Amino acid sequence: MSYIKSSQEIEILREGGRRLALVLKEVAAATKAGVMPKELDALAEKLIRAGGDEPAFLNYQPDMARIPFPATLCVSVNDAVVHGIPGETPLVNGDIVGLDLGLKHRGLFTDAAVTVAIGKISKEAKELMKITREALELGINEARAGNYTGDIGYVIERHVAPHHYGIVRELSGHGVGHEIHEEPYIPNYGKRGEGMKLKAGMVIAIEPMINLGSGDIRLAKDKFTYATKDGSLSAHFEHTLVITDGAPEVLTR
Repeated sequence: MSYIKSSQEIEILREGGRRLALVLKEVAAATKAGVMPKELDALAEKLIRAGGDEPAFLNYQPDMARIPFPATLCVSVNDAVVHGIPGETPLVNGDIVGLDLGLKHRGLFTDAAVTVAIGKISKEAKELMKITREALELGINEARAGNYTGDIGYVIERHVAPHHYGIVRELSGHGVGHEIHEEPYIPNYGKRGEGMKLKAGMVIAIEPMINLGSGDIRLAKDKFTYATKDGSLSAHFEHTLVITDGAPEVLTR
């Protein structure tokens, strides 16, 4: 499989990313106190299918999973880092909620995530979300032909470190397009000049996952949800983008 996408494939991914961004924006707007994550999942699937597309995560079975993922939308609340299965416990004021969504448009995949505040949240939660969002933007700026995946991880780690947050090391950004997860592996830490060299035409997803406490995580009993080991809050933001000879093109903006 080539990790370099053709101009025709990039055009399909561009439209898929646009559609995904619109769906995720609408789902985020519906993420409020009293709403059940299961309702958000139903909304995400309805909007994706209304556009003639397919949910990327529904029934997706990673190599390490024993069963397929049972939902369209990953909903990760408070100490859940990623891959939260949407349930029936209503959201409440003070929660922070990670929404991770993938879409398949004309056979090609895009992937994006945001963390949403429910009502008034703590100063600590607000700052965690701000720094994580900023880390994503810094990582995106490093995603240029001639740079390395380590350059992306380096700037993310450097931005997060002064705040003494935990960087999740077991999970990472990744290539995307032909499959939901492709090479290259893009950790949210690293050294300049290390890792895979980036080339124009690569399509990647950058996704810092940052914890208010340590970076240690645990796998929940549902065998999908990763949560912070110390029970601290976690924030997650993600975009799919195309590597070019200049500034990257963010497809899911």
